[in-house]
Parts: sequence; C-alpha cells; structure tokens
Amino acid sequence: MRLFYHKLTNWEYWPYKIVYIPIYFLWAYYAIRAKTIFFFNASNPGMKNGGFIMDSKKEIYDLIPQQYYPKTELISENTDFELIQNIISDSSIVFPFIAKPDIGLRGSAVKKIHSISELKEYHEKANFDYLIQELIPYENEVGIFYVRYPNESKGRITGIVAKEYLTVTGDGVSTIEELLKQNPRYELQLNVLKNEYKDSLSKVLLQEEKQTLVPYGNHCRGTKFIDAGNLISPKLNEVINDMCLQIPGFYFGRMDLMYQSIEDLEEGKNFSVVELNGAASEPTHIYDPNHSIFFAWKELARHISYMFEISVENNKKGIRFLNHKEGMKQYRLHLEQNSKILNF
Repeated sequence: MRLFYHKLTNWEYWPYKIVYIPIYFLWAYYAIRAKTIFFFNASNPGMKNGGFIMDSKKEIYDLIPQQYYPKTELISENTDFELIQNIISDSSIVFPFIAKPDIGLRGSAVKKIHSISELKEYHEKANFDYLIQELIPYENEVGIFYVRYPNESKGRITGIVAKEYLTVTGDGVSTIEELLKQNPRYELQLNVLKNEYKDSLSKVLLQEEKQTLVPYGNHCRGTKFIDAGNLISPKLNEVINDMCLQIPGFYFGRMDLMYQSIEDLEEGKNFSVVELNGAASEPTHIYDPNHSIFFAWKELARHISYMFEISVENNKKGIRFLNHKEGMKQYRLHLEQNSKILNF
C-alpha cells in the first residue's frame, strides 16, 4: 500500500496511456491536417519511420560520425555463438559491456554483461537482434532534446535532463536490499533486481560505500530524472548543433550522452552519445519529480508541435508521409517486437 500510494501521488509513475490522454487529442488534430496519423515519418528522413517505430539503433548509429559514439556491433538473432566471440575479438570490445535490443523499448532487456557465460545466457534468451556496445568511461549522463526546422541552418536545444542512477550508499549495517527499501523509487525495482543480483542483495556495504545497481539512465529502471535546463548555453548549443548537422536527415529528437564535465562538453570533448532517438523521443525533463502533470502536458504538446511542423516542411520538400496501410503494417511489427522484449 505504501508503494501504491507513492505511485498514485507521483504522476511520473502513471501509465503513459493515461499521461498522454490530452496529447492524443492534439495528435488527432495534426493527423486530420496531415491526412494521416503517420505523419511522423517525415520528421527525420534519415531514420526509418522517422525514428518513431521499428527503427534500428544500429542504422541510426551508422548515421552518426564514428568519433561521437562507442564501439558497437550488431548481433543477429540465431547467430552462432562462436561467431559472436569472433566479432567481439575483432572489434576489441572488452568485458564488461552493454547488450541491448537493436529495436528497443524504454530500456527493457538492457543488461551489463561481465563474462562470456553471461553473454551466452543473454544470447540464448534473446529472440531478437541486439547490440553489444563498449562501456563509456564518463560518469555523467544527460538527455538533450534537439530541434531544427528544415529551412534552418542552425537548430537549438529545447530541454536537458540529468540522470541519477540507481545507486545505494552503505551504512555498515544494512544489506543492499534493506537500503533499497529505504527509497520508494528503488524499492519499486526490487523484484527485477532480485532476479538479476539474487543473493548479492544480502551483502552489507561499508559506511559510505556506494554501489550502482543499474548503470544506465532509464527511468523505468529506477533512474531519477532531473530537469537540467540550466545547462543550456550558447556554447553547448553550438557543440550539439555542429554534431547534429553531420547526421543526415536528422531534425528532431533526443540524444542521451555521457560526459566527463560540463566544461569539457561545452568545449566539444570527452563525451559520447549513448543513443540517438527520433520522432518517438520524449522531452524527458518532464519526469523531474518537482514538475507537475500540467508542466508535462505543456512540454509534450510543445514538442509534438515541433515534430508536426518539421514533418510538414519536409513533406513540402518531397518527403512523403506514410499512408494508413503502410503505417499499420509497421505498427503491427512494432507491437510484435515490443512483446518479444517485454517477455525477455
């Protein structure tokens, strides 16, 4: 009941279908104007379906200049495991590394892999194509939302979210499980963590000893999102814009990146893109616990309006919208893919 009350009184935990109710009406309005509900594919012509559904992470990485993202290899479903080991060896990716679905779903099935045995277990269980990606050596992570209209030579940052990973701090007495139960945000992840860490959660951490249990910034995996709009500056905008101009057909979306320090980031050094998301991107700074649901609706509406306007401009330049038949086919494939990942 305590956790239920916590979820009920903090809208960030509400099902997205409820959070998005007002946005559905806005989407319907734009769909009528565009004469298709699938107008989003024109927002980012360089990405499959604009980066909204059935978009391959590997294909998106291939659009980004190599210096901006970590070594990444695509592993197809049912690939012989010996071949996978050769791929890892040839790519010089070392343990530990990240494994994640090539067509993902809000951080589901993302796992840090520490050994060959863990990789083999992941591979045997995965009934989808997935990526292996080297760990990024920087400590800080942000999500930066970028928008550029097709007739503009320079885009802009419209929001930044900072991320606090699911990390516990020892007191010399409590077990990791007991520490998790002290924070409702973390306790909501307890069943998943028990399945992953098993008996390790009974370990007692030393006084002030820290342990990060989820080393990637996914809200659905216990990461706390913080509105970091204060980090937006002309220098940072220039760095992000310079990079995004090198990504063919990209106008709208959020990039999750890790960096050493904000000073380095503003100088365009010591940072790496974790992922680049297209039309399905959320302005995730809305999930800051200090923001109201009304703030969230305002920001969601603002960004969907950007996406619609960019799509219309690209459509005028010859980028066609998906028709209903094509769009529904892609949507059905999207639901099938989601089912695979959720059952992982």
